[in-house]
Amino acid sequence: MSTSHPYYPVGAEIPNYIPNELGALTLCSIFAVASIAVLVISRAVAIRLNPQISFYEYAKVFWFSLCSPIHFVLEGYYARNFATLQGSLDLLAQLWKEYSLSDSRYLTSDGFTMCMESVTAWCWGPLTLLLAYFTITDHPFRHPLQIIVSTGQLYGNVLYLGIVAFDASVYGLQYSRPEDYYFYGYFVLLNGFWIVIPILLIAESVRASAKAFAELQRLKTAGVNGDAKKRT
Repeated sequence: MSTSHPYYPVGAEIPNYIPNELGALTLCSIFAVASIAVLVISRAVAIRLNPQISFYEYAKVFWFSLCSPIHFVLEGYYARNFATLQGSLDLLAQLWKEYSLSDSRYLTSDGFTMCMESVTAWCWGPLTLLLAYFTITDHPFRHPLQIIVSTGQLYGNVLYLGIVAFDASVYGLQYSRPEDYYFYGYFVLLNGFWIVIPILLIAESVRASAKAFAELQRLKTAGVNGDAKKRT
C-alpha cells in the first residue's frame, strides 16, 4: 500500500514507507564517526605494515579503506534490502532514506540503481580493501588493480549521474527535493568524490604503467645494443 512521503517526484510510489526515527544531524554524525574510525584504524595498520609510508600514499590508503565499507556494507545492504528498506528502521535503512531525499530512486526499486549498487558492493567493496593493502605494501599489482577499480567506480557514477541528467532534461523528472542542500550537499558533493578521485587515481596509474613500460623498453634496447657490441 502506498503512503504519503516527502520524496520527489510528487506522487512517486513508495509502498509501506515509514518515516525515520533519527534526524538528519544524528545520521550524518554517525556516518562521520564511522569515517573517523576508519581513518584511525587504517592509519594504525598502515604504520604497522609500512612505517615509512608517506602522507600522500596514506591518503590513498584511507580512501580505499573508506570505500570498502561504504561499498560492501552500506551499498551491500541496499542491494540485499532494496525492496523492503522503505519500511525498515534499521540504521542503514534510515541512512538510505535520508540520502534518498536527494534521489528517490533508492526507494522505488529502480532497476538500474539496484544493479549498479550490486556490482559496486560485491566487486568494488572487497577489491578496494585489497587495494588498500596493495598500496601500503607497494605490491606489483597495485597500479593495474587501481586502474580497474577506479575505472569501475567512475563508469558506474557517470551512468548514475547521467541517467538523472537525462531524465531531468528529457522527461522533466526530478528525483531530488527542491531544497538546494539535498541536491548540492548530498547528491552532487557526495557523488563528486567518486568522479574526481578515480580520475586522479587512473591518471596516476596510467603514468606509472607507462613509465614502467618505458623503462622495460629501455633495458631491452640496452640489452640488444650490448649483445650487438659483443658480437662485433
